[in-house]
Amino acid sequence: MLASLESDLRDETDKWKTMVWNWFTNEAMWMDVLLSVIRVVLIFLLTRVVIRIVCRMIDNFMVRQERSRIHVNARRFVTVGELLKNGTAIVCNFIMILIILAEFNFKLGPLLAGAGVLGLAIGFGAQSLVKDVITGFFIIFEDQFAVGDVIKIGEYRGTVEMIGLRTTRVKGLNGETYIIPNGMITSVTNYSLSNSLAVVDLPMKNEQQVKDTISMIQEALQGLQERCPELHKEPDILGIQALGTAEYTIRIVAECSPNARDLVERQIYMELKQALEDQQREESASDA
Repeated sequence: MLASLESDLRDETDKWKTMVWNWFTNEAMWMDVLLSVIRVVLIFLLTRVVIRIVCRMIDNFMVRQERSRIHVNARRFVTVGELLKNGTAIVCNFIMILIILAEFNFKLGPLLAGAGVLGLAIGFGAQSLVKDVITGFFIIFEDQFAVGDVIKIGEYRGTVEMIGLRTTRVKGLNGETYIIPNGMITSVTNYSLSNSLAVVDLPMKNEQQVKDTISMIQEALQGLQERCPELHKEPDILGIQALGTAEYTIRIVAECSPNARDLVERQIYMELKQALEDQQREESASDA
């Protein structure tokens, strides 16, 4: 009995040795493995080359876009470029993994079906998140507003502090901070893209001659551009804006830097008030 068991064990051992030897000496199998490895290496290298070429094309496109704009935000172009590069790398690597799995005879049908169902479930569960990210990408890509711009989104107005893919942070004029999901941004008013126009209306009594008033205003505002750096050129006196039984109104306009309208208007009012006080003192001194 013991001799029979030893004989059976010896036969099984010989059988395993023969099987292992045949596996190691199977030239056709090793040739297939070698060819598969070569194809995998070639697929990997080709994927890297494609990613490199597409990234170079993205860099060239961003450089052309940056040169074509007058107001350039370098960080914005860097952000968009990196997002496009990351998206390209993810897509190319995903395709590469599928091709490599196909080389090793994996069935991709059930895998793709499962990934599709999972993606559909995630899409339904995170619709608002996907909407925020897509809207944030186009805000950055289209250069709708930048950090430091004064904008109005719906009822919120203030200075942009941060632009993200999901939210935008705006600091209000009174110090409050608004965090707005990008998906809720449907329209934006940007006050920082072009110069502002300061408008000042100066009421004067009808007894005051118009030419004397205009001369007084011109003398008061002479050299204002040097005293107010936000002013781009000397103010223009348009003339009479309104006329009543007791007074008339002279309108003054001045082109100034974006978001500097209130500052320039206050400066003009202060200069005019000082000129009126000087005129009143001169009249009082002459009467005396």
